[in-house]
Amino acid sequence: MQVGIDLVKITRVEEFVNKFGDRALKKFLSLDEILLAKNSSTIAGFWASKEAVSKALGTGIGKKCSFFDIKIKKEHGGKPYFLLSKKLVEEFEISSTSLSITHDGEYAVAVCVIETANSIKRDLSF
Repeated sequence: MQVGIDLVKITRVEEFVNKFGDRALKKFLSLDEILLAKNSSTIAGFWASKEAVSKALGTGIGKKCSFFDIKIKKEHGGKPYFLLSKKLVEEFEISSTSLSITHDGEYAVAVCVIETANSIKRDLSF
């Protein structure tokens, strides 16, 4: 099991979007995600989610895992979840995922858990 977490200041995302408009959103969100993201808090939560997922994978956002390898979705009740590109699912042998996003004041926080077939087993004793 891998866990990833990320914290984003909502005003930082607002400034980015105000400066670059829709081009800013298209740098890290798919069209479906843009339609889901109704305000700056949600946009910041999506950014934090993608960063948290990439951290759980141990890659960060870059060549191995881009923003577009991760898609944030919502269930009918609003609960967030994410999908990964086929290449990531196969490479990391992902069997299960979970995502939680929260907002408080100026911040959005996302935590994700990824279960893989090749999770590192560590000796927990000393």
